[in-house]
Amino acid sequence: MHTRRFFLRRLLPGLAGAPLLLSPLWPARSTALPASNTFALAQLKYTGGQWDPRPRATLALMREVRQRTSVETQDERVVVTLQDPALFAYPFLYMTGEQGFAPFSEQALATLRRYLLFGGLLLIDDARGNKDRDFDASVRRDMARLFPDKPLKVLAPDHTIFRSFYLIRTVGGVRLVNPYLEGVQIGERTPLLYCQNGLGAAWERDFLGNWVSQCYPGGEAQRLEAFKLGVNAVLYALTVNYKQDLIHIPFIRKKLG
Repeated sequence: MHTRRFFLRRLLPGLAGAPLLLSPLWPARSTALPASNTFALAQLKYTGGQWDPRPRATLALMREVRQRTSVETQDERVVVTLQDPALFAYPFLYMTGEQGFAPFSEQALATLRRYLLFGGLLLIDDARGNKDRDFDASVRRDMARLFPDKPLKVLAPDHTIFRSFYLIRTVGGVRLVNPYLEGVQIGERTPLLYCQNGLGAAWERDFLGNWVSQCYPGGEAQRLEAFKLGVNAVLYALTVNYKQDLIHIPFIRKKLG
């Protein structure tokens, strides 16, 4: 698999024309981004709890990324652990769960810290769409150990993640637990994102193509926002803050106003 640096070289020339808004009906494939070699999403396997509660969620997301952008994606995820040297070949790492899990070892934390500082992105997703439950407690415990001086904070509405491809005003998911996204800021990057709304549960389809879960209370509009955020997260992982320099800030403020 190629590293984030490869994707940067291939993607940056075409990002200036990427769409900022998603129409009410899902649009046809964008031609704003040039084709690249295959992008694969890595999912983190960890000890304890349930690391894979939505096994088909990332499949649906990768298909959406391929359909809505010009990023060529591999449908099947790559499962990695924090002991796997192959971790560093993937710019995007997805972690999900719905139960508490065993504390990461110091060695595992050091590996994850190095991965994030070297340019990787970790998206953590509470699969159940709950607040203040065991998975959330485990996440906050280990993230506090990961960056003791960089706590999880609510991301501002004008953060680059909300405009790396689509202009996002609402954080979707299977449940509207929080109207915001949390993250860890390191310099000008936010290499760690945390959503408690159950993104994967909103993305997942069964083998017949039916949605596995109903989104509450916003229905399909809420599911659409979950997909938009997933697409934005992938593009953010590949381009970091490049879009921040491309977007006319007063225009964005007017749109968010």
